[in-house]
This record gives sequence, structure tokens and C-alpha cells, in this order.
Amino acid sequence: MKIITLNTHSLEEENYEEKLHQFVEGIFQEKPDVIALQEVNQTRTADPVPAGLLEQCGFIRCEPGMGGADCEEAVIRVDNHSYRAARMLRERGICYTWTWTAAKVGYDKYDEGLAVFSRFPVLDTRQFFITGTHDYNNWKTRKILGIQAETGQGPMEFYSVHMGWWEDEEEPFETQWKRINSLLKNGKCMTTWLMGDFNSPASVSGQGYDLVKRSGWLDTYELAAEKDDGITVDHSIDGWKERKNDPGMRIDYIWTGKKQQVMCSRVLFNGKNYPVVSDHYGVLAVIGAAADGREG
Repeated sequence: MKIITLNTHSLEEENYEEKLHQFVEGIFQEKPDVIALQEVNQTRTADPVPAGLLEQCGFIRCEPGMGGADCEEAVIRVDNHSYRAARMLRERGICYTWTWTAAKVGYDKYDEGLAVFSRFPVLDTRQFFITGTHDYNNWKTRKILGIQAETGQGPMEFYSVHMGWWEDEEEPFETQWKRINSLLKNGKCMTTWLMGDFNSPASVSGQGYDLVKRSGWLDTYELAAEKDDGITVDHSIDGWKERKNDPGMRIDYIWTGKKQQVMCSRVLFNGKNYPVVSDHYGVLAVIGAAADGREG
């Protein structure tokens, strides 16, 4: 099984159209089974996608569920990053089932959200707020989005996660993490994967990274038999410009609630393994045998 996470920074990237095609090419080459994406944007004023087109490209709606009535309706618009990527992949013969939800207004012009793509059959979807605020116009509002999928090893859950910062006085990382850990019951009942931008460097002791580990979650990078340096940010990025910014941070992770055989962990879209497409690099984990041979 191959799984990938990437904070896409979509639509805000310079040369976005070129980077969208480069991202799709990388996914086409790797053919991951599950993809978790963060900062998946769409312009708030763009036209909605007709329902028929959404169904044709594999979209399934994530109902509010645990998020309650405060969850925004997922209106997919024509420049939605995940919608466009799904269409382009399908045109190349790789078919994903995918879901998307908006969490807040980004950069004063986008619906900023999360997406999860799966080549496995999707059994259920789930979303919930991890911040105390549910205000769509508050840039600190955050959710996580997940699916339950039927894999070759039984049902598993996969979540796309975008955390706040450890020292934030209004919406601290620790409180957000307690909500996640409590609601997911540490992934012990079902194999669960947390994939995304945790905004907490692995090199900083006593903060977010250590808290997640103390809660019983396992870092697939540490479990991997083969790995690279793991660096997912090597330059100044939004959200870190006023904070201590280690130029070689590992802040994007794939965590698992149960011990796994991880064949390798590799950074993608870093200029070495595929072109840079975002202000973050992606992370690929290969769990057990790779699924390269499956038809799309």
C-alpha cells in the first residue's frame, strides 16, 4: 500500500497551472492508494461544478456528521484543486474516489479545505472541527477530514490533518490534538492513519511531535526500513515567518495508530523526486508490498 500526504498551497502558488500538471504527473507515476491533501483551495466566486460532472470524476460528499450544523456545505467550484486533479487523473486512466470539505476562508478569497483520495472502495466519510472556534471567517478555524476504506488488509481509516501551532494562545496545538486523540480513540479499534501538516518540527523537544508520540501514535518515518532526510520545509513559508524557522524542518507526517511494516518513507515534490509544486514537500510511505500493479 502506498499513501501520500501534501500541503498543496494550491491556487496561491506562482505558476500554479504548471505545478498542477506536475503534481498530477507525480501522482500518475506513483499511483498511490490514498492521498491526503491540505490547503486545497477554490475561489469563492467561481462557478459551481454541475453535479453530474462531480459524480463522473469520483466525488462523494462528506456529510457534516460529528462536525454538526456548523460545517459548511461542500459546494465544489470549477477551480477547486482536488476536482481538477481528479479529472486530470481520470483522463489518464487512474480513477480515485475522493471527498473534500471547506474549513475556512483562506487569503480572503478562497474556500480553504482538505481532501482525501482513495483507490480503495470508500465505505464512509467523516469530518469534525479540531478548534474551539467554528467561525468560517476566522483563519484559525481547523477541521480534519477522513474516510473509511476497504483495503486488502481490511477496513482502515485515513485522515487529512492540518494542525495549528504549539504556542498559539487562542487555538493551541495541544488542545487541538486532545480533540483528535479523544475522538479517534488512538486508532486502536481500526487501523488509522493521520496524514498531513502538523506544524510541529520533529526536532523540537517537548512540543507537538513529542505529544503525538506520547499519545501512542507511531511515526511511519521512524518505522521505515528505508528513508531519506524527511525534510518537508527548507525555506521560509506562511505561518512560520514570525516564528523560529529551522530551514530544514520535518513538519509533515504520516502517523499510524498500530505498528506497521513500513518499507520506505520518501519525500516527494522536493525538486529531487518530482518538481516542487508547493511551499511544502510531500511524504510517501510504502506499507508492506507496493500496489503498483493495480489497474486504475
